Amino acid sequence: MNKIPNRQAICEVLMEHAKEDKMITVLCSDSRGSASMTSFADAFPEQFVETGIAEQNLVSISAGLAKGGRKPYAASPACFLSTRSYEQAKVDCAYSNTNVKLIGISGGISYGALGMSHHSAQDIAAMSAIPNMRVYLPSDRFQTRCLIEALLKDEKPAYIRVGRNPVEDIYEEGKVPFVMDKATVLCEGTDVAIIACGEMVKPAYDAAKLLGEKGISATVLDMYCVKPLDKEAVVKAASNAKAVLTAEEHSPFGGLGSMVSQVVGAECPRKVVNLALPDEPVITGTSKEVFDYYRLNAQGIAAKAEELLK
Repeated sequence: MNKIPNRQAICEVLMEHAKEDKMITVLCSDSRGSASMTSFADAFPEQFVETGIAEQNLVSISAGLAKGGRKPYAASPACFLSTRSYEQAKVDCAYSNTNVKLIGISGGISYGALGMSHHSAQDIAAMSAIPNMRVYLPSDRFQTRCLIEALLKDEKPAYIRVGRNPVEDIYEEGKVPFVMDKATVLCEGTDVAIIACGEMVKPAYDAAKLLGEKGISATVLDMYCVKPLDKEAVVKAASNAKAVLTAEEHSPFGGLGSMVSQVVGAECPRKVVNLALPDEPVITGTSKEVFDYYRLNAQGIAAKAEELLK
């Protein structure tokens, strides 16, 4: 079982490049530990900024540094980064099309028992609604590395959401079929298309295997690039299927499911059902306990897919 969380993979990539590129700068809001950025701060103190618990300042300072030529990566809990500093993300980063990469750590419900105040079930919708802001939810540590490598090569703002805990590997090291802003097709089928992002990709992939045992053919898309959404991949998958199922660790409103529904409805009408967190404060528990409770697991996704095809 993998023991490296996606947040640590981000730090590893940044440290590898920071040795040569002194413009790479990491900023944290009293979150270097939870962001797995302590090793970066220790190794590159001149390229690290600690703002304290001040998320709005975190984003604005990042934008100022970017205008001065730095390449800032601002890491803070997703629940705060996407709400407390929303105006700064909108105006200082996106409106000015500033090279700031916002890293939302402990996204979704990965803070578990801390409850709704620490959950980020609205961030996909909120950040996607901002012009110029790209939104990414990598599914495992290897894809996370590829994403950060790609983001280091551009100068546009982006929001990257990762969970708190290690997730099972989907890909193999050095063998990630990664294309920037293009969904990854994990398997192809003709009965149902399952489109997932972030930590929902692995259970979606496992669900396809369960469906296959019952003679049901499923396509699974790893839609790590929620914005820009890979519309071409969505249309192709939906066109070849009888129904579409989306899965996300997010509110049922305004996230991946809403975006996919818009595309499918306009381009190739099919029945679309969205599996997401409920429109209510979720139960207290670990990520696995919460996912199992709401059937956001392989068994639940497979069961919903079967129901769709009846």
